[in-house]
Amino acid sequence: MNILILSAGTRNKVVQYFKNALGTRGKVIATDMSELAPAVYEADRFYKVPRITEEGYMDEIFDICKKEKITGVLSLIDPELSLLAQYESDFAAIGVKVIGSSYELCERALDKMAMYEWLKGRGYNCARSYTDKEAFYADVDAGKINYPVFIKPVRGSASIAISKVYDKESVEMLFQHNDHLMIQEFLDGQEIGADVYIDLLSGEVVSVFTKKKLVMRAGETDKAVSFRNEELFCFIEQFVKESGWSGEIDIDIFDIDGKFYISEVNPRFGGGYPHAFACGCDHMAMIVNNLAGRVNEKRTGRYEEGVCMMKYSEICVRRFPT
Repeated sequence: MNILILSAGTRNKVVQYFKNALGTRGKVIATDMSELAPAVYEADRFYKVPRITEEGYMDEIFDICKKEKITGVLSLIDPELSLLAQYESDFAAIGVKVIGSSYELCERALDKMAMYEWLKGRGYNCARSYTDKEAFYADVDAGKINYPVFIKPVRGSASIAISKVYDKESVEMLFQHNDHLMIQEFLDGQEIGADVYIDLLSGEVVSVFTKKKLVMRAGETDKAVSFRNEELFCFIEQFVKESGWSGEIDIDIFDIDGKFYISEVNPRFGGGYPHAFACGCDHMAMIVNNLAGRVNEKRTGRYEEGVCMMKYSEICVRRFPT
């Protein structure tokens, strides 16, 4: 059983965890478009590949799958999730399981307005969002929303090009110089991260780990503390069941005066997942079980509360030919 991790980047821990889960049963193969991606050197083998938007990219991935006898494939970056889902049947034809959600769900997660409309249409609490700035101004005048707000790309990830603005002049300036922007309400409450695994065979939520975010850096959780809340677990299970997610997902939630607001969903391993793993939520082992044809038992909430995660910097040193 061999697993292919695409766009490994700096996610060294994810590669390490998969190697640990496989043990002697298989290999971890990693790809990236740069040989300066440190995570690839944790893998058993590494392939340098083109940018995902370049012609022939998928042909190279299929060739790697065949050469390395890959059983399951996943990506660690948002733009590639839809691409994998789009070619799910092609992967299946060569015996490879795409570890992720459907194309429709990956696209919804990437398009923040589409996610907002879906959540609002089903009665979930979420941040008011606008692509029409005149509609936003009207709601400001009506007292339905107040500054500050976030201006962000409709399709984006990793908190790239997000601005927190406090007045109409700033909104006008950003919309004048950028296309495909949206305005999103600022949610003022306790931010929560949920690392969730939905069994690939049964379709059931089998693991949920939740943490209160204490410090954020570059769009990722920098410091957090684990906690358990049965009401929150039930809320997450209901949301996942209604949505239809599969495999690993990362959900951002806000607790505002005891009400849960869904901020966004990333259908992949989140940057804060090592916190869940350190507390005993081994989702890599669950993936390996599924690839071996075994359904996982439910382990939601089976971890210790009050465990803090604090990220720190590390380096990878390699010698390259001159």
